[in-house]
Order: sequence, then structure tokens, then C-alpha cells
Amino acid sequence: MGFPKRSIPQTLSVLLLAWVLIHCQTPIEPEEEEKKEPMTKPDTVKLEVKFEQLGCPSECSCTAEGAVDCAGVDLTEFPAKLSDSTRQLSLQNNKIEEITVEHLSHLHQLETLNLQNNWLTTDGLEDEGFEMLEQLAYLYLANNQLTAAPKVLPPSLISADFAANQLTRIFPHTFGQKPKLRSVYLHNNKLTDVGLPDHMFNASDSLEILTMSSNFLQVVPSNLPSSLYRLHLKNNKLEKIPEGAFDNLPNLRELYLQNNHLTNEGMDNETFSRLSSLECLDLSNNNLSVVPKGLPRNLMLLHLEKNFIRSIPGDALISVRNLEYLLLHNNKLRSRSIHPAAFQGLKKLHTLHMYNNLLERVPRGLPRRAKTLMLLHNSISEVGRNDLALYTLTELNLSYNKLTNAKLHRDAFRKLRVLETLDLSGNALHAMPLGLPRSLHLLEIKNNQLTSIPDGTLTGMDKLHKLVLSHNQLKLNSAYQGAWMELTALTTLDLSGNQLTYIPTDLPESLEYIYLQSNRISSVPASAFEGTPNIKGIFLRFNRLSVESVDESSFSHLSNLQVLDFGTGNTDIPLKGDEINGKKIKDEQET
Repeated sequence: MGFPKRSIPQTLSVLLLAWVLIHCQTPIEPEEEEKKEPMTKPDTVKLEVKFEQLGCPSECSCTAEGAVDCAGVDLTEFPAKLSDSTRQLSLQNNKIEEITVEHLSHLHQLETLNLQNNWLTTDGLEDEGFEMLEQLAYLYLANNQLTAAPKVLPPSLISADFAANQLTRIFPHTFGQKPKLRSVYLHNNKLTDVGLPDHMFNASDSLEILTMSSNFLQVVPSNLPSSLYRLHLKNNKLEKIPEGAFDNLPNLRELYLQNNHLTNEGMDNETFSRLSSLECLDLSNNNLSVVPKGLPRNLMLLHLEKNFIRSIPGDALISVRNLEYLLLHNNKLRSRSIHPAAFQGLKKLHTLHMYNNLLERVPRGLPRRAKTLMLLHNSISEVGRNDLALYTLTELNLSYNKLTNAKLHRDAFRKLRVLETLDLSGNALHAMPLGLPRSLHLLEIKNNQLTSIPDGTLTGMDKLHKLVLSHNQLKLNSAYQGAWMELTALTTLDLSGNQLTYIPTDLPESLEYIYLQSNRISSVPASAFEGTPNIKGIFLRFNRLSVESVDESSFSHLSNLQVLDFGTGNTDIPLKGDEINGKKIKDEQET
């Protein structure tokens, strides 16, 4: 906002060697949040070798250690004459349609095969080809056109990526009998319950990561390996979780079930209770009506947003004493439907999101050690004297509720002794509230009906850096004399969209940015900014200024000024690119 963009320095590593080839090819991930572990490779900086005896196709780059890189060279066929000693083969981003047994039969040392983003179909893959790759550890087939997985993959497999295909079927030995298998990626396919074998991972007891998001599953897959620590099942058609589905997963730490059709009737109090290691549970965007009971004790992050939750029983959260993040926004909660003891015992909870609900007042019994409380976009019309007894709270958002000065107790904030950020925007306040915490760094009260800043309201706020009072009804005499001068740390003051006729005369010396656009200011006198030598940005568009009413000397001493924005909406004011006393006038969009 008023600063030219900085160029990002680029660091180049220069090696005094001839023929240096830098390899850094990692598979493209169709879903960003479902991360794969790094692919094991030799040192990525190698001397390029293209001797015919190594079997390096002309379109490709090869290293003496057996890495062959043919990525993105428009191949339509599997490369011929590959060396028997090939260990890593990168064929991603081509147009290969077919791979036969003959293509692979001699690659006995192959460890990594990357075929992402080609034109492969199930008919174009011969099952026996992969089976004979006895050293194959990493197989990447994402972003192809497969409708069924290969029937047999080698037991040496460590990671397999079949994401973003059209898979409808998995076979028992696709992923079964793989003692080294650690990760399988099957998201963005067309898998249904009938397309999965009963024991899909039989004797694959090292599996840690399984992603099956964005398919058509209606039931959680059965007989999952006890070694799992991350399970993605979001964006499916899950309606219920069968009894005991998660009983044999003592190592599971992350479970993602968002964007399904789960209801409270589709699970019981024991559904999650045996997940003794679970730290993150995402049940957002389902059809839950009540916070589920029987949650595991080690849970740290609980997503329940975007459901239809109407109540929180007193014992629903009693077991999750390690909970740190509780996200309940976008539900149907009312204050009276939250049991007073619902949050009791959550001594580690520091982030509570309850915005976009139907709360008519601040819920009772909030966790006293919370640091972030989001209550915006509710119907809260009052805050009592003891509603906010939250001694460690640093961020409070009460914006876009129905607060008025009459029902906002003057001592409502008295216990918020370390509060740094307070947002009261979008309410019906006609005066800045008294008793605001002196610890504030950021205060926003935009989009209200403020007509006054009562005497002493800003006294003692020597930590406030940013004050946003835009889109109110403030006039020049709305603030008590010396109000702005008391804010000795203030760097940003936003008074845009008010009814000011003059620039305030008691601005603090610390000020760097002042927003005065969309007011009724008709002049800029020589003394307007004499007390703000550090100012960098002045925004005055959409006022009633003219060339004659702007004293150029008012800017002459502002050595740090970077943006002087008169823009549009004034009368005969100099346009962008003109200068006032050597200062170039900029458009706000230009900055």
C-alpha cells in the first residue's frame, strides 16, 4: 500500500565442472494437503553421461549412477535401449499410452519409476511387467487414464501413487503382501465399496499413509493396517462409520473425514474412543447436529465447522483435555444450547472459532486460558460484566454482531489484560466504548455509527499501532481534544468514509499512514502535517479539494513520504504523475 515491490534476490550455485546436470524432479501432487514423503534418490548433481553403452535414449539425460530423465520431452512410446543398470526412470509429463512386458523385462535394478501425467490406460499396461521389477520401491502413476489398478505389484514396493485416474477397482495383490509398503495415494478416482477387496492391505503391515479422498466410498474401508498414522477419506459419500472400524488403529494420528454425509446416528460413542494416538480429527462439512461424544483423549485439533450442530452437551468434550484448537464456525449454535460446563477442563485450549452461528450472547463457561476467540457474524446483542473472564486472551473478534453501547458493559473488557487485537466492526455502536484494554496493538471499529470518541477513551493506549475507524459518522469535533496525540505508538490511522471537513490537527508524531479518503475535507493547510515527520502515506481521494486549497508547503518537510494520493473525486487537483513541491502524486492502484 504505497510501496514499490522489492525484487527477490536469486542465489546461484556455480560449480567449476564441465557438463553439470541438476536433477530435481518430484511427482506432481493432485491434492496439495496430502503430502508424500520425499522420494529416495542419489545426489541430484551429477556429471551428464550420454555414452551409447549406458543405453541413454537421445531425448533423455542420464547419469553414471543409473538415473534416466526423460520427463516432458513429448515421448509417445516407452524409450528403447535403456541400460540394464537403470535405477531411476523419470517419464512424467509425456504422451506414453502403452507399456509392455518387453519394455520392462530387463530393468531388474529399477527402484523408481515415474509415469505421472501420461496417457496410460489399463489396457495399455501389462500386469506382469511390474511384477518382475523385483527392486521397485517407488511407483508413480498419477494423472493417467487407468480404470483398474494393476493386479500384482512387486513386494519390494514402498510408495505407490495412483491419484487422479479413473480407478474403479483394486485387487488383493495390488497392495497386499507388501511388507515394506509405507504410503498409498488413491485420491481423485472413482472407487466404490464394491471395488475394494476385503483385505486390501493383507500382510502390508508397515503402511503409514493412505489417501482415498475424492472417491465414491459409502463405508470406511475395513481391515486397515494397525501401522497407519494418516488416513484421508474426505470428499466421499460416507454416511456411517461401522462399529469397530477404527478399533485396530492405535498409531493413527491424523484422520480426515470432512465433506461427507456423516450424521450422529451414523456413529456411536465408541467410534473414535480407541484412537489413543489421534491428534487431528476433521469432521467438518458433514451432517452432524451435536458435538459427538467419546472423542479420544490425546486430540489436539478438532474440526467441526460447516455442520448443523445445534448443541454442545456438558460431557461431550470432557475427555479431550489436551485439545488446543476447537473449530465450530458455520453451525447453528445458540448460546442457551451450549452447556455451561461444555468447555470445563479444556485448560490447553487456546483457539476457539464460533463465528457464523446463531449466538445471541457470549457463551458461558468459555475456556479461561484461550488466546484466540472468534465470535464474529453472530447475533450477539450484549456483553455483560463477567462474560469475558479470559485472562490470557490476545485476540477477540466480535465484529458483525448486534452490539450497542447500551448493552456493552463499560467493564466488559476489564479482565482482558493482555489483549492485543480487538475487532468490533459491523455493529451498532454510536460511541467508542469505554474501558478498552490498554494492551491493544490493533483496534478496529469500522462500519458502525460512531459519532463520538468520549473523553479519556484512548488514554493510556501507548501500545496501539493501528486504529481503524472507517465508515462511521465522525466529524472533526467528535474526538476530545488531544485524543490522537495520546496514541504515541500509532503508525496507521484510518478515518476514511466519515464526515471530516478538515485534517485533524493533533496527529501523533509516530504516524506513518493516514487514510482520509471519502470525507468532506476542503483544504490542506501548511500546518496539516507539521507534527508527523515520519509519515509515508497520505490518502485524500474523494474529498472536496482543489488546487487552490492545497498548500504545497505542507508536504515540503516530509522526507519519508512515498505515497501522496489525491486520486479521483477531487476538483482540479493535480493528476497522477504530477508533482507538488517535488513529491510525485501517485494513484493508490499504482502503489
